[in-house]
Amino acid sequence: MIDKLTNSIENVVTGDSFATDITLITSADLAKIVRKNNWQFDWKLEFKQPQRDVYKLTIVNNQFVIQGLISLEIKSDHVYMHLVESAPFNKGKTKVYAGVPGNLVAFACKLAFQRGHEGNVSFFSKTKLIQHYIDTLGAIHIGGRIMIIDTTAALKLINKYFPNEK
Repeated sequence: MIDKLTNSIENVVTGDSFATDITLITSADLAKIVRKNNWQFDWKLEFKQPQRDVYKLTIVNNQFVIQGLISLEIKSDHVYMHLVESAPFNKGKTKVYAGVPGNLVAFACKLAFQRGHEGNVSFFSKTKLIQHYIDTLGAIHIGGRIMIIDTTAALKLINKYFPNEK
């Protein structure tokens, strides 16, 4: 679930912002990203899918603490977002950092521009979150549970999270 859009990620208690890096996860990272550590999804299975790339969000100069993950697949005309998850300590009322999911989705949009897809990203939403994604990401509900982020919404997200990379 997208909590709020921030420039980078923001400590919920202090309001301090921290610059982030997004890089591919490694097999060494996977040892920590397991359900017994309260991760919701099976990231080992996701990592094994040859057509998908799994990226981790970390704070600059702190590559060992994963703040969130995203699984992306490059399609012929857009980027498909399979999964997005904040680290367990970034969920719920006691989360440490806000802005993790938004940061990862903005990265997906940026990748969609880099691949020549005009920032277009698609994903399936849980039914109860459809309106939330419309409100927070500018996503468009195109039927069923299918959501898209078009060029206009993608540019807004990229400008928010990657303002220095124009």
